[in-house]
Amino acid sequence: MKRRTFLQTGSALIAAGAFGIPGILRADDTIALLPDTWPSEGENPVVEAGKFAKAGPWKIGHSHYGLAGSTHTYQTAFEAEYEISRNKARVADYQFRSADLNASKQVADIEDLIAQKVDAIIIAPLTTGSAVEGIRKAKAAGIPTVVYLGRVDTEDFTVQVQGDDFYFGRVMAQFLVDKLGNKGKVWVLRGVAGHPIDADRYAGAMEVFSKSGLQITSTQHGSWSYEDSKKIAESLYLSDPDVAGVWTDGANMSLGVLDALQEAGASTIPPITGEALNGWMRRWNDEKLSSIGPICPPALSTAALRASFALLEGKPIQRNWTNRPKPIVDENLAQFYRSDLTDAYWAPTEMPNEKLLEYFKA
Repeated sequence: MKRRTFLQTGSALIAAGAFGIPGILRADDTIALLPDTWPSEGENPVVEAGKFAKAGPWKIGHSHYGLAGSTHTYQTAFEAEYEISRNKARVADYQFRSADLNASKQVADIEDLIAQKVDAIIIAPLTTGSAVEGIRKAKAAGIPTVVYLGRVDTEDFTVQVQGDDFYFGRVMAQFLVDKLGNKGKVWVLRGVAGHPIDADRYAGAMEVFSKSGLQITSTQHGSWSYEDSKKIAESLYLSDPDVAGVWTDGANMSLGVLDALQEAGASTIPPITGEALNGWMRRWNDEKLSSIGPICPPALSTAALRASFALLEGKPIQRNWTNRPKPIVDENLAQFYRSDLTDAYWAPTEMPNEKLLEYFKA
């Protein structure tokens, strides 16, 4: 077995259906992907049993949009590597590719994995278009693809496992509406421009904001970066310090905004939306802030791998899956925050505690 490069574990949740109805899974055809992950609502065809069945051990490819900016991307890679390590008897080779936030590189990465004759490819797309041609070429080569952590502008993928990013954006916006009594000025800091997750989170937020009494005075891309968002917040505060709340769709940006406001001498810290990053939860907890942390589990990569295993085992599996955990709020923060782990850790995890301590011990 070839040496692998990255790591994390898995467990829990079943998709069950009715008996004897074409296109619907029977109760004994269950697939376990991840907690809080279900077959998506609406039209959701089933990939027929045996279509991609292949005797193992398998060769699995992974095209990731890029290990940059946020520690979430690294933990996503760790999650996948750990799941692979739990399946050594079934996986002979694991090929990981990071596109480094470069759409052209993701195209080349997927083509390389196809040339390597992998048995399945899991893909975290950089943009809705960055993986499209690769997915089509994989389909032509008979290689199943499982897309996660971002939508793609094609129906040629085999399975997708996605977070509900409309929901993610909506609950953060509604938090601010409720917290601010539906009045006041708000800054909006978005993630990487063009990334499908950012687009969906922003669309979800605007569903709420467009019907509210809040005044959005600035919308900018902080690129899920602490440094970029801190500079943006510093500039905004200098020009107009009268900000009632801040909507960010990434916790590193939340930290950048918080530090900018504190260093500028803001007398009151407005509500700032966050995420399930331990560093943000530490500040949230220790400084008695009020926030909300929708969850995008790094183990979505684990779920994608499990879907690929099901395909190669010849199991029938629904084509579309949605991950929708309840958000972290002031009242349940203590259930997710880990004071014994570093700021880089993201909750929740499928990783056993000994692995958490190995990678994230404070």
